[in-house]
Amino acid sequence: MKPEQSIEGQPGIAKAALFGLCPQCGHKTLFSGLGQFAKSCANCGLDFSSYNVGDGPAALLTMGIGTLIIVLALGVDSVFHPPFWVHVIIWVPFTAALTVITLRMAKAALLAAEHRNRAREAGKSDLL
Repeated sequence: MKPEQSIEGQPGIAKAALFGLCPQCGHKTLFSGLGQFAKSCANCGLDFSSYNVGDGPAALLTMGIGTLIIVLALGVDSVFHPPFWVHVIIWVPFTAALTVITLRMAKAALLAAEHRNRAREAGKSDLL
């Protein structure tokens, strides 16, 4: 079994995350909008709404990207001393683009991991 393929026809987590692939059939049907999952796969019918990705990726990425942008902005400011409006022109679009791109990948990776590991909510049968 190749590391990028888990089961026949299923993409690996990294490949599904990078390209927005359905974790079951591998078609590019995971997203219906910029950061919104489709209700189900148009090819194989896998119901994406049954997965619970939650807000974990958004919170983690907000902190990580915020830290990165602040460090970069302070570095640019200390070296070049640009006026404030230059910072706005540089960092606002860069932050927005980086957030959208990484959020899509993080959400897709979590959904693919849930699918691969057959994750589900714990119930009474899971108690010791």
